[in-house]
Amino acid sequence: MRQAQTITLITGATGGLGRAFAHACAEQGDTLFLTGRSEEKLSALSAALTQKFPHLSVDRFACDLTDGEGRAALFARIRGKGCLVSRLCNVAGADIQKAFEKYTQEKIAFQCRINFEAAVSLMRFALDLRAEALEIVNISSISGVYPMPYFALYSAAKSALTSFSRSLREEMKGRGVKVTSVEPGGIYTRPDVCENIRGQGLWGKLSAKSPAWVARKSLAAVRKNKAVYRPGFWNKFIAAVPRLLPLPLRMRFIARRWSKIEKDAF
Repeated sequence: MRQAQTITLITGATGGLGRAFAHACAEQGDTLFLTGRSEEKLSALSAALTQKFPHLSVDRFACDLTDGEGRAALFARIRGKGCLVSRLCNVAGADIQKAFEKYTQEKIAFQCRINFEAAVSLMRFALDLRAEALEIVNISSISGVYPMPYFALYSAAKSALTSFSRSLREEMKGRGVKVTSVEPGGIYTRPDVCENIRGQGLWGKLSAKSPAWVARKSLAAVRKNKAVYRPGFWNKFIAAVPRLLPLPLRMRFIARRWSKIEKDAF
């Protein structure tokens, strides 16, 4: 019988960080399966990857991961190809930032689904179709370390993703499954994100990293089976040292800082 093909499944592949993961995994010789919302962008990314890596095997499927039927179609496509998943990179996400009273019910559902529900659903699927060994990289955020006024829903969803990742890692011990939650700070991706990082001054500059750097370090972290990886010294610092201060004091500082910035999902 023909041996099943093993794939690296990357969500949010057409975003800045997703593209970096695709390139990093292609450099390692992985067979890629990419998903994102835009077929046009996925096609362009696939073409760029095969031009750079002529022997690369890459497939794609456009999908809105907030939609259960869309995810079911993605899963059916992968099952139909007879693939096994050797690595899942849950990169898709949306960082809406504004006062909670400005949210619509639709935005609440969207934020929770893309930042938590979709990632959990994909993990469950990957476990069903896992190869002999499976690596799961979940892109969480340093914003999930503390409650964050004006970033409250994003922070809570990312905190939930990290918590779930750690629990799943414990459940799958000794069964060939590695799970790493990555908690980056700012990442130099879209122009508006880069402008937001610059607007944070020294704080933003110290925290931010390039997409390629985060992708490479994240893949190294899951190989080592780290439970949580925080890219860069400054992100490790802000996750640990402020815990010495009372939580109300930390939250007042965060509220003053984040209340000056507002952004919606693209």
